[in-house]
Amino acid sequence: MRLTVLLLALVLGTASAHTAVASVTPAAGSTVSAPKEVVLKFSEPTELRFSTFRVMALGADIKPEDGARAALALKAYASALVNLPLTARTLVAQLRIPLKATLKAGAYVVAWKLLSEDGHPVTGHSVFTVK
Repeated sequence: MRLTVLLLALVLGTASAHTAVASVTPAAGSTVSAPKEVVLKFSEPTELRFSTFRVMALGADIKPEDGARAALALKAYASALVNLPLTARTLVAQLRIPLKATLKAGAYVVAWKLLSEDGHPVTGHSVFTVK
């Protein structure tokens, strides 16, 4: 009986674990000089070919959630994005997203959509401000 409970707990614990963004640089809520890149570290290696990453300026009246959703809907080469398109399509534990050199003062949203190892999509976002 104990073995059954232990195995069930192990299976359920594993099934509910999702890949996550463990940290973002620039940090959420930070105010920084215009960065050259955004760095994301993942809780486990992430397959980039099944993931989307976008960085976009936030308008004054746009909520971060709405900005993130809008950024993820854009094509990789959309002019509204301030990140350069990613070419890597490998398994990584950390990702460097290069940014355009023209970042102006204001808020920026970093948005991501990952495919977790268990097949579930994981979306999220972070906001930083350029001074």
